[in-house]
Amino acid sequence: MTALTSRAHANRRRIMDIALAELLRHPDASMDQIARAAGVVRRTVYGHFPSREALITALTDAAVEDVTTAFTAGTADPCEPADVALARATLATWTCADRYRLLVSLAQSSVTDAGIRARLEPVRRRATTILTRGLEAGLFRSPLTPRALAHVHEHTLFGLMQAVNEGDLRAEVAGHAAAETVLAASGVPADRVAEAVRAAEASPTAAD
Repeated sequence: MTALTSRAHANRRRIMDIALAELLRHPDASMDQIARAAGVVRRTVYGHFPSREALITALTDAAVEDVTTAFTAGTADPCEPADVALARATLATWTCADRYRLLVSLAQSSVTDAGIRARLEPVRRRATTILTRGLEAGLFRSPLTPRALAHVHEHTLFGLMQAVNEGDLRAEVAGHAAAETVLAASGVPADRVAEAVRAAEASPTAAD
């Protein structure tokens, strides 16, 4: 990577970071407002992102990449009980996704729900692997296939994000609640749910 390319990449990353912060504060922020917040002229922002929709798409791609990394880090140990692994992955994912949760409604317009789901396919595959392992071990009990259950978990997390956005769930307890809800939806007994989440919270992932 040349010095010029490296500088351009750093400028693009900086604009994205500032744009995310600005959009989370003001979802209707224009490209002009984002440029002013970044301390650059509008032409500089448009040089990296030809439209507001393109900027939101880039932010969504970055968010999905971070979420995928967090989920993968949470499931790195194949010898760990599947319920603890799933709880750990959910906690790690929520910590990451919480930063982006207000972006979801914007992305649904620019990227579409189908586009978001397509981008989350690597997470879905990883979740399906854990769910398969847990179902085979008898830790999870569900009439659903592992793949179908992964879809249920995905929509559960989106629902909880929306609940936080609308003030129906406190952000500070949402991660713990998400982990417990995902395990309960997998058919894990209530006493084991609490135990698995405690074990996951007690040992941080490599991404923490």
